[in-house]
Amino acid sequence: MNREEKAAVIEEVARQIQEAEAIYAVDYRGASVPQAAELRARLRDADATFRVVKNTLTERAADQAGAEGLKVYLEGPTAMTFVRGDAAAAAKALADFRRSSGLLTFKGGWMNGEALSPDQMDAIARLPTRDVLYGRLVGMVASPLTGLVTSLGGLIGGLARQLGQIAEQGLVGGEAAPAEEAAPAEEAAPAEEAAPAEEAAPAADASPDTAPAEDSPAGETETEKE
Repeated sequence: MNREEKAAVIEEVARQIQEAEAIYAVDYRGASVPQAAELRARLRDADATFRVVKNTLTERAADQAGAEGLKVYLEGPTAMTFVRGDAAAAAKALADFRRSSGLLTFKGGWMNGEALSPDQMDAIARLPTRDVLYGRLVGMVASPLTGLVTSLGGLIGGLARQLGQIAEQGLVGGEAAPAEEAAPAEEAAPAEEAAPAEEAAPAADASPDTAPAEDSPAGETETEKE
């Protein structure tokens, strides 16, 4: 590999480091070519790339990408897994392959600008995948809504049954209207009876004024005397 080819590899690895959500370093000793191909296929589902690069070139790429913490893992045969998708799914794929083949040793990694220990890689591998978490979140959000719809349906159904029972008992409908109209008529009756009493008062007041009319014969006698 000449200088230009090395520079191209360093540039590509540095770009992969910068674009990765997580990076896992493993010791791949003992893995055959078919086994490595099988692992790459598993990691592809998690949008991750399994790559073997000379440690010296990876060190220079880590310096260029600002991920110097990766350099401590670059001793002995080292393969890097660059994860652009689900970090938990990628770690799980590595752990499953290690369990089934007896190969691969977790060396450490890099995530969110911080170094990962082998134990942290194991812990990430035990986490639920992103799809599982999304499913749980959707279930948590949908559950209260489902309960609300059910409660509203029960409330509306109960109200309809109660209204039906009230209608059957004759408590609502056209028969109640006359009773409401009769009340004002009964209240108006005393007012009509009181009217003559009010009109009678002026007649009593007028009796003194009419008294001279009864004395009119006396007036006529005086005229005759004249």
